[in-house]
Amino acid sequence: MTDGTNPPSSPQPEPAPGSGYGFPPGPPAHNGYGYPAGGGGYGYGYPQFEQQPNPYQQEADGGQWPPATQAQPAQPGFTRLAGPDVPGASQQPDWEAMAERSDAERRRKKLWMLGGAVTVLALLAGGGTFFLLGGAGGGEGADAKPSASTPASPEPGNSTSPQAYTATVAGDDTLLRDSYGQTGIRLGPDLRVSPLGKRFQVIGKGNGSSWGQSAEPVVDVTKSFTITARAYSSATKGSRIVMSQGDGESYSFELGVNEVNGKQAWIFRVQTGDKGAEATTRTVAAEGLTVLKTPTLLMATYDADKKAIALYVDGKKAGETPVPTIWQAPGPLQLGRSRHHDIWTGPWQGGLHNIRVYDSAFTQEQAAGYKEGKLSPAPKPAHAWLLP
Repeated sequence: MTDGTNPPSSPQPEPAPGSGYGFPPGPPAHNGYGYPAGGGGYGYGYPQFEQQPNPYQQEADGGQWPPATQAQPAQPGFTRLAGPDVPGASQQPDWEAMAERSDAERRRKKLWMLGGAVTVLALLAGGGTFFLLGGAGGGEGADAKPSASTPASPEPGNSTSPQAYTATVAGDDTLLRDSYGQTGIRLGPDLRVSPLGKRFQVIGKGNGSSWGQSAEPVVDVTKSFTITARAYSSATKGSRIVMSQGDGESYSFELGVNEVNGKQAWIFRVQTGDKGAEATTRTVAAEGLTVLKTPTLLMATYDADKKAIALYVDGKKAGETPVPTIWQAPGPLQLGRSRHHDIWTGPWQGGLHNIRVYDSAFTQEQAAGYKEGKLSPAPKPAHAWLLP
């Protein structure tokens, strides 16, 4: 079968089965606080006080001061000086005891302030986490929560769960978790999961092992559908496919990058022919946009009632073209490659995330609302992987 366009392709070997990788936990954070003992190193001098009248003391014995040798009772916090008694100097403050009490008080205040600061930081951290989790769906539309059949691991937008979002199935780091359906995507050796801030992405090296494949077909091309993904291409030339469907002689559809009029452009292409009949394709291209190393939201739709396909780039409609029907190629959904003339082509080079499949065709208004996170009511995807 021919697809009518004969894009450049090169044979690529199937990767060996059983490849995988793990993600060892990172080193624990080293947090700690030291509390050096306070005090130390204080010196005080004790000058001799001159005898002066005390205006607040009642006169006794004819208004004279008590004899110099008369002992005065000690007051709390004071100690008696050694040596000859001096009027007014027989009771002096116990400077060392007061210094110790002052140091102890400072230490208590310091501990209290540190404790308060830690509490405030903990509250702020908790609030920030809630904000991140609660608002994670805000740029891509606020989708409904996953169905009950979804494996344990909450959606990023489900802030009521204490668990963190995971991109892969528990115990298998090479199988992308379907957040809304039950169809995982098996990753080839060179399409690897990688952190993307608080989210996850897959990164392809642009070779024959940079692929992902579901266990079964995901999109029913005989009915309306919408597929969407965020893509970052680091390839300077050639065909680079974000996703397609089919593993037989040819594809049913492909979404990605191709050269149009000598320049890279985002494209959505479908196969309309059938085996035994002359194959034809229909393509919508977004020309004149920067493709290389530019984070881009791609959305492709097929409206079975209108019999038309459309491509949206960052929420804006790039074009639309009529199609008779889409050929239902055998085989599952593919990430990072497409089938042409029994050969795998278009190996993905760059990053992919936020991949979703809907069982309806988005309108132009819905596509714009999806980009701005203002899609209401928010349709529930049939399948989703690598969510934000």
